[in-house]
Amino acid sequence: MKAWRVHANGEPREVMRLSEVPDPRPGPGQLLLRVRAANVNFPDALLCRGHYQVRPPLPFTPGVEICGEVLAAGEGAAGEVGARVLAQPPLPDGGFAEFVVVEAATVRPAPEALDDAEAAALHIGYQTGWFGLHRRARIRAGETLLVHAAAGGVGSAAVQLGRAAGARVIGVVGGAEKARTARELGCDVVLDRRRDDIIAAVKEATGGRGADVVYDPVGGDAYAQSVKCIAFEGRIVVVGFASGTIPTPALNHALVKNYSVLGLHWGLYNTKDPAAVDTCHDELTKLAAQGAVTPLIGGRVPLSGAAEAVQRVAGGDSIGRLVVVPGTEET
Repeated sequence: MKAWRVHANGEPREVMRLSEVPDPRPGPGQLLLRVRAANVNFPDALLCRGHYQVRPPLPFTPGVEICGEVLAAGEGAAGEVGARVLAQPPLPDGGFAEFVVVEAATVRPAPEALDDAEAAALHIGYQTGWFGLHRRARIRAGETLLVHAAAGGVGSAAVQLGRAAGARVIGVVGGAEKARTARELGCDVVLDRRRDDIIAAVKEATGGRGADVVYDPVGGDAYAQSVKCIAFEGRIVVVGFASGTIPTPALNHALVKNYSVLGLHWGLYNTKDPAAVDTCHDELTKLAAQGAVTPLIGGRVPLSGAAEAVQRVAGGDSIGRLVVVPGTEET
């Protein structure tokens, strides 16, 4: 089969190579899946660079979440051939390939309301958003939610989930095109970090109160702005550091203003509380069926375009999710 392989760390377009590798075979408790769609995530770029918290042995295949079709089941594995499922292929053999092998116990049914690309993009980003807003921040209807990078894959998920929870959403983006996207997503207020005074604009939009919940996958300046426009008893959910700068919180400032800084590492729930992940998947499936959430797909690319897609996500110039769809032309 064809699969992208990384033999050395560096920029994705430089170190990812499309190669012919042996077809995988399922072992006991495993399923063989045909990859129908593989979502591109920022961690894929970090994996290529060797900057992610997990460093798989070289060579490895990136691609941490897919929508796949069950082709075969290993001994003792429960799985219906032909079923469409969501899965996280375990590294070092990720999803930017034609076929993958996964543990049967970890797959979940793909929502019928979504196509392959949308389904592939529902899992990690939306699970992260749901846990961040509901489990960590305990968001309530009527509160104001500030979302950084609101037109990106992670941010757009938080925007939709915030609206579904009844929150008023302020989206921060970079550039006019992303501002249009944020408005189409349903943001009540859209701010352009390249033009607007974010702190002043958030205070004006909230009557001086500030944002009750901040969803921050960016770090750096985004975090610095957030603490200056957070409401009394507000909650800042730290999701990641796409800016490349990890902020150093001033805890005396959190004390004086009575706000909370909440970390979110969604992957831990898979081992610490897997039942909660199942519950979240059920909730997301319901929201998808209701039309309350639909992953924003900024582009579908063939398998041959995976390296360039990862590079685009690394550079921050993509809108929504880029999804690798083997056997198709770019759209």
